[in-house]
Amino acid sequence: MRGWLFVVRGGPLRGWRGYGVLAAVPLLLVTACGGGDADGDGAKKRPGASPAATGSKTPGATGAPVIDADPARLPTTRKSALRLIGQVIADPESFGPGVVARTPYESGPDTWPVLGADCVWQQREPGPGVLATLTRSFEVPAGKGNGPLRLAAIVTVHRTDDGARWEMAESLEESMRCPTQQLREGEFIGGLGAGALARGEANHVNSEDSLVESGEFRSSELGGPYPYFWEQDQILRFTFAVTAKGAKGWTEAEIGDLGAQAQSAMLLRLHAAVGKKG
Repeated sequence: MRGWLFVVRGGPLRGWRGYGVLAAVPLLLVTACGGGDADGDGAKKRPGASPAATGSKTPGATGAPVIDADPARLPTTRKSALRLIGQVIADPESFGPGVVARTPYESGPDTWPVLGADCVWQQREPGPGVLATLTRSFEVPAGKGNGPLRLAAIVTVHRTDDGARWEMAESLEESMRCPTQQLREGEFIGGLGAGALARGEANHVNSEDSLVESGEFRSSELGGPYPYFWEQDQILRFTFAVTAKGAKGWTEAEIGDLGAQAQSAMLLRLHAAVGKKG
């Protein structure tokens, strides 16, 4: 049983105006027994592999699928993948009241952020294993003593289930490799801790694999440190994620709740979009 795997590296984010990476401390790995940006908004993605297809069901620890998918409803072309993404990806209402679209609202169709060897996010074209990907950017405008909270939602469709699984594995590796990351000019996250949970562990049943990352966010515009939150889930050949970059007055619990609400909305939409009818 894998249980929760927490990876904690580095400490508080220091020297965030530069490009340096904190010296790594030994990994802290905690396995629980289990119980009951790169696009400008910290929307993190990475290239997918393209091994052989693995079928239409997503078996968990119990053998039952997360989604009993209809093969005819699974996208196999870029056009059908983009259409499905439009059905699934979060909109402002998915996060809750007060959330609005930012400008630009959507990423370009060939935009794929990749974390470089220098721990700086770069823009590249998607790998051949990716059918389509889209990022949307949102904000809770400043007001009532709070700074502007910036949010993003990302949905990616791979050619195969294994391609999506490789993306999840690479996501966890990035947190270990780069405890401090530059999202864009003047924006940094650090003190990152990442947790991974597979379906069937600790009563997790909503996706095949789930990753959660938290840490500190600083920017030359907004200051900091403020809480940073990222969650990514994988079902079949799909990955979907939310990010939240904190600001003055926002607590870790508040931004985590907004992210979880949008992630849940995308999970439900994916069930409706590809599950068997009836």
